[in-house]
Amino acid sequence: MRLPLTARHLFDTGSTPADTYATLARHTRHPLRSARAVCTALGIPAAETQRRLNDCYDALLANPRPGTENDTGELLEALGVFDIPKTPDDRDLAIIELLTTAIDAHGSIRAGHQHGLTRWFTTGNLTTAYLSLTTTQPHPTTGNPTHYWTTLTTASELLTTTTPDPRLKPALTHCRNQAQATHTTHP
Repeated sequence: MRLPLTARHLFDTGSTPADTYATLARHTRHPLRSARAVCTALGIPAAETQRRLNDCYDALLANPRPGTENDTGELLEALGVFDIPKTPDDRDLAIIELLTTAIDAHGSIRAGHQHGLTRWFTTGNLTTAYLSLTTTQPHPTTGNPTHYWTTLTTASELLTTTTPDPRLKPALTHCRNQAQATHTTHP
């Protein structure tokens, strides 16, 4: 059975990557081959597929237990194993650089949030990454609140030039207000 073709067929019928993995793993009893087939069907480059699967092999794929295929598929998806990378253009790279600068200025981004940000950068979902950062306050002692909010303001200005998402303008206003407030209290 050509697993990548089967995976592609399952996608065409509406299966998610997690569901596709579970179906393949149940039928083959080979979790690594099944996960690799899902990645191949999604168009993830072989080297990137290998890197991602190496990162989670011992914890999720080395010793499969029957009946856990659905859980494993959901974990693989949540970890970003099945994320389709987007090649960033110059604008995307500039936004990612600004958001990375903001993350550094935050001073205490939690691991789960950092994981989500990394996934959004990989998949090109920069608006979601930006909006997630606008909802968290920088750490007052380990971060640089003024730099955080001014950098997010600049990122938003760049995002709003080409992204018609209606959530961006209120977020931009919020960042400007926060930048002004922190500049006033921390000149």
